[in-house]
Amino acid sequence: MATILIADDEKNIRVSVQRLFDLEGHRVLAAADGDETLDIMKREEIDLLILDLQMPRRDGFAVLQEMRSMGHDTPVVVLTGHGSVEKAVLAVKQGAQDFLEKPPDPERLLLSAANALRLSRLQRENRDLRRALAPVHRLAGGSSAMAALRREIARAASGGGAVLITGENGTGKELVAQAIHTGSPRRDGPFVAVNCAALPAELFESELFGHERGAFTGALRRQIGRFERATGGTLFLDEIGEIPPPLQAKLLRALDTMTIERLGGDAAVRVDARIITATNRDLRAAMEAGAFRQDLFYRLAVLPIAVPPLRDRREDIPALAECFLEEARREGATRARGFSKGALVLLQDHDYPGNVRELRNLVERLALGAAGEQLTEEETRAVLPSPVTRPGPAPAPPAVRPGPPGERGRVKLKDSLRQAERAILLEALERNRWQMAKTARELGLERSHLYRKLKGLGIQPPD
Repeated sequence: MATILIADDEKNIRVSVQRLFDLEGHRVLAAADGDETLDIMKREEIDLLILDLQMPRRDGFAVLQEMRSMGHDTPVVVLTGHGSVEKAVLAVKQGAQDFLEKPPDPERLLLSAANALRLSRLQRENRDLRRALAPVHRLAGGSSAMAALRREIARAASGGGAVLITGENGTGKELVAQAIHTGSPRRDGPFVAVNCAALPAELFESELFGHERGAFTGALRRQIGRFERATGGTLFLDEIGEIPPPLQAKLLRALDTMTIERLGGDAAVRVDARIITATNRDLRAAMEAGAFRQDLFYRLAVLPIAVPPLRDRREDIPALAECFLEEARREGATRARGFSKGALVLLQDHDYPGNVRELRNLVERLALGAAGEQLTEEETRAVLPSPVTRPGPAPAPPAVRPGPPGERGRVKLKDSLRQAERAILLEALERNRWQMAKTARELGLERSHLYRKLKGLGIQPPD
């Protein structure tokens, strides 16, 4: 259902056009002059404006100019009298999508309106989903982990149940959601993304469910919420674990009934959207702590998908790095066309706590500073964060200070353990020729954990 505004000073035209769109199930508003048209647009969210060019008080051209200056990008279909086609063409040049001579042919008007509404939907999606429309190649890679993820995406796309995507920051959870939508029967519908962590609690309900004019101070016009905008498509709720418990109950009710009520309204609005959520939090732990509702968790996690961190699919790093470099080159940010073997080895050896997002940022920095057509090992080393600082002499063990009588000569337990751990790590590093990956495997540690231990113990690699 769309909200359509008919602006025409001829009552018979307004009545006939309103009846036509009423029968199609749309909500129709009417205005008899330009000033009334602009007043309605200030307080209502209009999906399509059907505009007569010749009206009292303010004509159609003045309305077009004013609405654009107000920031409205609402599609406009112009109605013009016989013999005024030149004016209608001028209106199209000023931003109208189409024009029809009066009285409009019903079939032609419905077709024109459908095309304009399609444009309206695409413009809205473009505003809401710019980040979600990032290049799909960021899910690239031939690793077994990525092959398993693609199978999960295909399985989720073919169904209709709610999907919960988990994974660390920067792993590409929103891209997974976009891929599910694109592969689903809802692909032609909208994909509406909401970052729950970025919404203040007092605005969350208004953003998700919408509000009526006057619902609160500053609500000067009706606003359609994200849930309603996603009808026919997919609603993606990112960082779902950040929703405060009082709002979780309202979300659960909307999911159970697939109806919402706008703030300040008393009419239930039916919605039809597939729900995909994502989080980097442990929701089961949050449930145990009472911070997340158990019934909401099971409502959202019909199809759980875990996105692997980049450190668990290092073999994908060269392909991803090449994709990001090609993206930078297309944008004119670099003349570099590839990586040296040493550069790729360094990139693969890094742990990426920021995952794919961190890799992309590193490649962008490399590309901007590239000296030639191939990114070198030296250039790569210069932009990589160093987990272990370059040398200096190892600190000497702390001297045993004389203490009070009865405690002289004693060493604190934590100091003894620190010295023993330091000796074990140094021996393992020497045995593995300071190769971090091999050392970590031998000691049964994550490489990032090993780096943290070395930094905490003041161990520095030799030149």
